[in-house]
Order: sequence, then C-alpha cells, then structure tokens
Amino acid sequence: MHPYLEALWTTLKARWEILRREPEAGYSTETVLVTALLVVAALAIIAIIIAKVTAKATGITL
Repeated sequence: MHPYLEALWTTLKARWEILRREPEAGYSTETVLVTALLVVAALAIIAIIIAKVTAKATGITL
C-alpha cells in the first residue's frame, strides 16, 4: 500500500505545481463547480415548487 500512497502524493505535488505556475488554470474548474452548484440549487427549488403545487392540487375538492 505504501508505494501507491507515494505515487499518489507525487502526482498531487506535480499537479499542484502546475496550478501554482498558471494561476488561471483553475478558473475553468471553479466555473464548472459554481455552475454545477447553481444547477443543483435550481433543481431543488423546482422540486419544492412541484411538491407544493401537487399538494395544493390534491387538496382541491370538486
């Protein structure tokens, strides 16, 4: 298991160095993360609205 951790650590250090040399390289990752969080929030809001509308519709007596 030790060689795997060592290889993982070496890879992480190499990638970290690349990001440190190019500070704008992580910008697209940040944008994707923020967009994904906004999509999740929108889906949650839509689910809440659908649940409330459905509950209100089932409460209507004809």
